[in-house]
Amino acid sequence: MEEFLGPQAEYNEEEEERKYYRRKRLGVIKNVLAASFGAMIVYSVYMGLLQMQLILHYDMTYREVKYSNLGLEDIDRKMLMGINVTPIIGLLYTPILIRFLGTKWMMFLASGIYALFVSTNYWERYYTLVPSAVTIGVAIVPLWASLGNYVTRMAQQYYEYVNYKEEHVQEQKKLPKGACHTYIIVFQSVFNIIFHLSFVFAEFPMIFILNSYLHYNEHVLCNVKACGATVTGVIPGFNTTVLINLPRSMLLIQVESVLMGFAFLAMIIFLVLCGAAYRPTEEIDLRSIGWGNIFQLPFKHLRDYRLRLLCPFFIYSGFEMLFAITGFSLTYGVCILGLRKLWLLILVYGLSCSVFSSLSLCLLRLPRWVCLVAGAFVHAVLLVALLSFSIVHDKENLNRTEYLAPLLVISVLWGLGTALNKTGVSTLLGLLYAEEKERLDFVYTIYHWWQAIAIFIVYLWSHLPMRAKLSILLFTLLVACYCYWVMERRLANKVPFRLPRIPRPRHKVTNHNSCCQIHAAKAVFFCAHLKSHFKTCTYEQDFVTYHMLHIY
Repeated sequence: MEEFLGPQAEYNEEEEERKYYRRKRLGVIKNVLAASFGAMIVYSVYMGLLQMQLILHYDMTYREVKYSNLGLEDIDRKMLMGINVTPIIGLLYTPILIRFLGTKWMMFLASGIYALFVSTNYWERYYTLVPSAVTIGVAIVPLWASLGNYVTRMAQQYYEYVNYKEEHVQEQKKLPKGACHTYIIVFQSVFNIIFHLSFVFAEFPMIFILNSYLHYNEHVLCNVKACGATVTGVIPGFNTTVLINLPRSMLLIQVESVLMGFAFLAMIIFLVLCGAAYRPTEEIDLRSIGWGNIFQLPFKHLRDYRLRLLCPFFIYSGFEMLFAITGFSLTYGVCILGLRKLWLLILVYGLSCSVFSSLSLCLLRLPRWVCLVAGAFVHAVLLVALLSFSIVHDKENLNRTEYLAPLLVISVLWGLGTALNKTGVSTLLGLLYAEEKERLDFVYTIYHWWQAIAIFIVYLWSHLPMRAKLSILLFTLLVACYCYWVMERRLANKVPFRLPRIPRPRHKVTNHNSCCQIHAAKAVFFCAHLKSHFKTCTYEQDFVTYHMLHIY
């Protein structure tokens, strides 16, 4: 028994502690990778299914033969409205959902909503597609706010596990300024490298299934007269029949079943592989400040001049990504090259975004403004080039393959700008609020709420001339760069920013607990009194004192 219960000679407490925190650090890396792959799978499934669905529903023959009196065109219009319009009210409920459910469970619930959208495509009706599209609109802002919060929080945890011997870490105090910046840059870069691959995998249904059913350019572009900057709308004159023959219903069901399986896989990844973002006590404290305060704090955080001056960049971030996969890919790419090349443009764009997201690692050695300014410069040059890029179709030769290489180069360069912009903005928010654990969900909610408003504006401007769209993009980009320069100058001059006070956690105390606290205070006072007056007592007095102390 002494050998079993006694101190072990080979036990090294310091070594065991080191191994424990090494496992913790590996767990943090696993959490970041799991969140990245989960988000990538969710959006691969969502964008791939939505693209295939919209192309099929656009074809007049498909609508009339399979759904003659259903009105698929009107259903698609209302479905897109639900996806794009609903997120503009996300600022009202996102912080409450994240605080109530927790960051991890919010990601899991949002991925379940995307899986619900996939399942409704088995039975395409108004009462299935439109409500599921509205629920996706409701979940967009909470999902992205949770992902941004989660990745930044993992960087904070990694710093704590690396420096577990530091006094401020052991006492769970506020982190020193700039302590975890390195880990934020690395984790945000890893997340964006993996997530942007969703544009690549989203094209798989198009490449392997739908592309063989599409008409060639001689049919779909026969009435198109011009492409590029001179166009008004998306593709005026584009043929309303794009399918050579209709795909079999069983084939579509098999494709949707595969996508459904991947949607469930993303849910399992979020549920099983992603650990908690906060300790249980921290989660309780985050929810204990009162629902009214949680509702008000996003609006109060807009008093911070850093967030106010970054809002134009938030808006441009929504503009440029949606323009790349709708405006440029359709009005320039499909209009010139035909619908069969759509997958190639988006796939090249996604690969470019993924590869160039690694450039944000340069922030480990360079100033933080380099990423955003470089991305803005690339996009500004491309916007000026696109303003002057237009062609007139020759009906005798609709296969304009000579424009394939320039359009692919533009896709690669636009992906470079997107990678620098997206990674730069997310990393910048993490760097500015790295030490504020309790503010991260509010900050990322504001960021993605402004993005949602930008996406709604892009949805509204679909019928504008292309030169007007490009001019709005260029103007927003210039305003964003100016506002960012003002913000950096104020920070360099150490102009104080206004942060709203977050109330202390309010834990309810019942009457029973209050009585116990009062009796405990009395016991402490009584014990001190006994110790001071009964220093010299008889055995009987000591016996009585002992029992009185024991009772209290």
